[in-house]
Amino acid sequence: MNAEKERKDYPVVPKKLLPREKIECYGAESMSNEELLALILGSGCQNCDVFELARRLSDFLSAETSIPSLESLRKIRGLGKVKASQILACLELSGRYILSDKAVPVNAPEDLVSRLSYMKYEEQEHLVLVTLNSANLVIKVHELTTGLVNQTPVHPREAFAKAIEDRAVSVIFAHNHPSGATMPSPEDIGITKVLCAAGKIIQIPVLDHIIIGKMGFTSICRLYPDIFGKTL
Repeated sequence: MNAEKERKDYPVVPKKLLPREKIECYGAESMSNEELLALILGSGCQNCDVFELARRLSDFLSAETSIPSLESLRKIRGLGKVKASQILACLELSGRYILSDKAVPVNAPEDLVSRLSYMKYEEQEHLVLVTLNSANLVIKVHELTTGLVNQTPVHPREAFAKAIEDRAVSVIFAHNHPSGATMPSPEDIGITKVLCAAGKIIQIPVLDHIIIGKMGFTSICRLYPDIFGKTL
């Protein structure tokens, strides 16, 4: 009763809320992936709290393009058989009731950034390759390189090897800026030009190169469409 009275007397909700309080006050759509997973998990394990375990699980799921197996989930450090089974059941049910036959094509960077949002928390630069089929649906997300704090080198040969394996029709590259800023550096522009040129040669066009940071994201294609062979 006291808690209910407090909610009525104080309509302004504190910024830091536990998952249960946040979903009650703002709804599930206001919660991050980690918070939703923490709510499902309920508790952590002996060596990590529920939020750290949720972060590990979120990082794992962000790279998956299909529902994982119980065995692969159990490889996540701290995730036991019971919690892995709970997560697997939630994923399967969402696929049956909500997501089945409703895959969303990637027609704009906004269609992809939520899937790559985990990258904004990384302390080193990570470069990923997103392969797409003829309907612009994601085939798979590949991590290509992990670099230093402010750079992650890549060779076009390595960059497009996975695209060829996936029989991709087009690709999107993305990397994070640990600094938080998302404006492309001269090096970012340079490697984007090289990747786009390589894509043209092997006929797997690069649709965009997205930079992700704590402050949001930047689409290099929107800033420099001519690099990608597009005009505004």
